Amino acid sequence: MKKLITFILTLSLFCSFNLRASDDWSATGHRVVGQIADQYLKCRTKRKIKKLLNMESLALVSTYADDIKSDKRFNDFYTWHYINMPLESNYEDSEKSSSGDLVTGINYCIKIIKDETSSVEDKVFYLKLLIHFIGDLHQPLHVGLVEDKGGNDFKLQWFYKDSNLHSVWDREMIDGFGMSYSELADNADVLNKTQVKAIQAGSVIDWVNDTHKITREVYAHVKPNENLRSRYSYDNFETVRSQLQKGGIRLAKILNDLF
Repeated sequence: MKKLITFILTLSLFCSFNLRASDDWSATGHRVVGQIADQYLKCRTKRKIKKLLNMESLALVSTYADDIKSDKRFNDFYTWHYINMPLESNYEDSEKSSSGDLVTGINYCIKIIKDETSSVEDKVFYLKLLIHFIGDLHQPLHVGLVEDKGGNDFKLQWFYKDSNLHSVWDREMIDGFGMSYSELADNADVLNKTQVKAIQAGSVIDWVNDTHKITREVYAHVKPNENLRSRYSYDNFETVRSQLQKGGIRLAKILNDLF
């Protein structure tokens, strides 16, 4: 495993140019989460992470877990990007995937990073995955229905072009807004300490259930084959921004606890 990870890390600069599957926050969205998290890191945490990542930023490495999807050797990590559960259910009561899911992935990443016997290469690898998975956790269609593959098979149109519900929430609204990841991060809502603590409260499972409440709303307010346009973005983009900010703030909480 150590040799394999070292090889992949060596290729990471090349991998960053690979096309990503359309089942994730866009690269912009993940970078927003990383950039916002960086704003809430303690100085000690920043120093340790910068050393591990060889001075690379959270925003830069936030897409790594998507970059490696093009390598079949990492297929076992694929199901760690999402959770499938019925709309009326919560995570605790839902049927779990035998291949693992987002919660499985996040917990395993934390375990490896905390383990003093883990190699530096493993810590770097699973830190990059963790940064990405916390972002995924806050995309409502990553906690979606198994029958339509988290909205990927929920066909509709976006400004008269064929798309699907998952892609609209992944990238269409973000790309349509026209801001860079740094602009979106810099223009996140101003929150006081009490508000930040409220967002960071609870467990990973609590955060999954929090996102799933939004998932229910998403499915309730759109119809198959509907043509979504400016009004849909007007009604929902603030939710996208809020979820990206929650992802960053909660990622910072996990990293501060780890380091």
